[in-house]
Amino acid sequence: MPNEPILIVDDNPMNLKLEKRLLEAEQYQVLTARNAEETLRILEYFSPRLVLMDFQLPGLDGLELTKKLRENPQNRGVVILMLTSYDQQGDEAKAKTAGCDGYLTKPI
Repeated sequence: MPNEPILIVDDNPMNLKLEKRLLEAEQYQVLTARNAEETLRILEYFSPRLVLMDFQLPGLDGLELTKKLRENPQNRGVVILMLTSYDQQGDEAKAKTAGCDGYLTKPI
């Protein structure tokens, strides 16, 4: 739905730019983060309905960050969709176990 808040977490600047443009063209309110630390800072003041989470992030990866987000009761209603360009066998199951609601491979 237009105006819904979305957070994109991805360390690749081109992916961030593309995903943000696509979603803003559909009238979504979009913020971006490049790593776990940025994500956690943003979530102090921004309440997304959806998080598009990259699997591979520097430092805390997307799986660990998802687990951390799920520990906070404020984030339990947030839909987290794992995005990855590394589609290895078992990755989707790992994403679901970490707390993701869905799993998509790139390119989107």
